[in-house]
Amino acid sequence: MKYHLIAIGGSIMHNLAIELKGLGNHVTGSDDIIQEPALSRLKKHNLLPEELGWFPNKITNDIDIVIVGNHAKVDNPELLKAKELNLKIYSFPEFIYQHASQKQRIVVAGSHGKTTVTSMILHVLKQLNYPTDYLVGAQLEDFDTMVKLSDAPVFVMEGDEYLTAPFDPRPKFLVYKPHLLVLTGIAWDHINVFPTEEIYLQQFDLLLKSLEKATHIVYNDLDKTVKTLIKPYQKIESLYFIPYKPLLVKKDKNQNYLQLENLLAPIQFFGEHNYANVSAAWEVCKLLAITPQEFLTAISSFKGAAKRLEILYQDQWNTIISDFAHSPSKVKASLDAVKKHFFSKKTSIIACLELHTFSSLNKNFMKNYKGVFKGFTKKIIFIDQLIVQNKNMILPTPEEVRDALGDKDIQVVYDRENLEKAILAWRTDINVFLFMSSGNFGGLDFLKLVK
Repeated sequence: MKYHLIAIGGSIMHNLAIELKGLGNHVTGSDDIIQEPALSRLKKHNLLPEELGWFPNKITNDIDIVIVGNHAKVDNPELLKAKELNLKIYSFPEFIYQHASQKQRIVVAGSHGKTTVTSMILHVLKQLNYPTDYLVGAQLEDFDTMVKLSDAPVFVMEGDEYLTAPFDPRPKFLVYKPHLLVLTGIAWDHINVFPTEEIYLQQFDLLLKSLEKATHIVYNDLDKTVKTLIKPYQKIESLYFIPYKPLLVKKDKNQNYLQLENLLAPIQFFGEHNYANVSAAWEVCKLLAITPQEFLTAISSFKGAAKRLEILYQDQWNTIISDFAHSPSKVKASLDAVKKHFFSKKTSIIACLELHTFSSLNKNFMKNYKGVFKGFTKKIIFIDQLIVQNKNMILPTPEEVRDALGDKDIQVVYDRENLEKAILAWRTDINVFLFMSSGNFGGLDFLKLVK
């Protein structure tokens, strides 16, 4: 088959390109911006476009399928040419569904935790040699790509509420039509797409409305918003609701042990939210006929997904943690986890949050972060001036940030040089540096900082 991917540089799109080529297809693509790690990975597989930009002459009659990523616009020249030639065009969620239509589809949805839960499920299945296809939002250890397409009977996918494509405003999770749905937790996000909390919650209500008979819904029993949303649907006899709560974890010296039905196994992750995530993963695996002992043996080697409380560096003096947390609920969960896991009178915890998304940089939405740093004395808010300019937004002043978060002791910095100075000024003999962002802190080199 001959495929052309419009916006091939996206996190999922470049993985899809690599997977399609690996299956023996002819794959081409275009994009007007390609950043790492997509740049190096596409180059390695000889899929990197020779030139950045959109080139309608790349769209020819012999292309079997055109797949469009979210970065493309509705007036994209290549998309318009594909329509003119009447080629088969899919958004990437539609293409995934076409491949998964005859499989058992497991979809993990929610505002936070979905990547980790999906990753945990996939790790267990891989350890047990359970054949499955997948779509996940972060690079996993021992997985070549974030997308797998094969003849496996099961497809595990992360389903987010963001738009399917420029020409399709449906949330992605509506396209996938799950047989088994996981709802991890819901908190308003993506203010540039969902301007009010009501509109945001409507997307999840549409998902619940769309569920077919005999669907299993594994849901977070401690999330009030989730419980409120599912309440009307719990009356439907053809839907099966399965609640989950954090699994019990016992600590012995410096080792955590996960308990499941009187069985114990050491684990390499921490945080109450992750003990809830692993509970959701267990409920899914249980429905796939995996035993408690099998699950514990497999999950004990799970180190986490990239940038999900990922320990980048650790010695007897310094620990550097990178976390994707950017929305208020994610930030609070990560801060609570690090504080509980690393707290001691000798340890200095330096928490740094980058306000990077449209939502977090919006002065009205910023108030939702109020109180997240409670219990922390060393806290930094980083805002990259160039990012704000690129988003055509107004740079908030330090006073506006402190007022929004209700915390006069927060240090606010706007460039990498001052960020480094602020961090180093606070270091002591034993330090834990927590960096939370969906960005990259202006290109800060964490390991160089340690040295």
